[in-house]
Amino acid sequence: MIYYIKGFVDEIQEDGVVIDCNDIGYKICMTQRDMQKLGNKSEKVKIYTYQQVREDGTLLYGFLNKEELNIFKMLISVSGVGPKAAISILSTVSASDFILAVVTNNEKMIVKAQGVGKKIAQRIILELKDKFKDVDLTQGTQDEEQISINSLDENEAIGALMALGYSKKEAYHAVSKVISQASSLEDIIKLSLKHLMKG
Repeated sequence: MIYYIKGFVDEIQEDGVVIDCNDIGYKICMTQRDMQKLGNKSEKVKIYTYQQVREDGTLLYGFLNKEELNIFKMLISVSGVGPKAAISILSTVSASDFILAVVTNNEKMIVKAQGVGKKIAQRIILELKDKFKDVDLTQGTQDEEQISINSLDENEAIGALMALGYSKKEAYHAVSKVISQASSLEDIIKLSLKHLMKG
């Protein structure tokens, strides 16, 4: 399993990029959003990958951050959603907007993606909503147990971040850093992800 590839952008194609890694060119399917962020060919890039093995060959799907890779994996776990549809969705909406769409039952945001109809959008929300909302915030280490969450929006934002693979402590600290600047659940999630991605 290839977890990530680090190399130089050799070519940008319609549906992905070719990354030159030690004189081997890897074709990686990517979202339009990520492809637009790839700039100078002389700069090394790190792309987190998902490897799909099929009868007719192997395909690599790549993302510039682990959060979108995790959402991609969640999407393809939904019945009827393949990698192409998942890439289409993440080309249309950001990770934070997608989480918000699921949490708030906003199927209209999801159907903006090419090839994604109303029924698929409803199924995505139905199957993924619990993953973002029902993360157990009551268990953890002694330090983590001291964390108290009063706001419903904070609770949902922390649950969404934990579903993306962050620990409760990381999610709580990110949310607490940005909460004073945020006026809505959408703001909390967007700002928290920005804070976490900066490391």
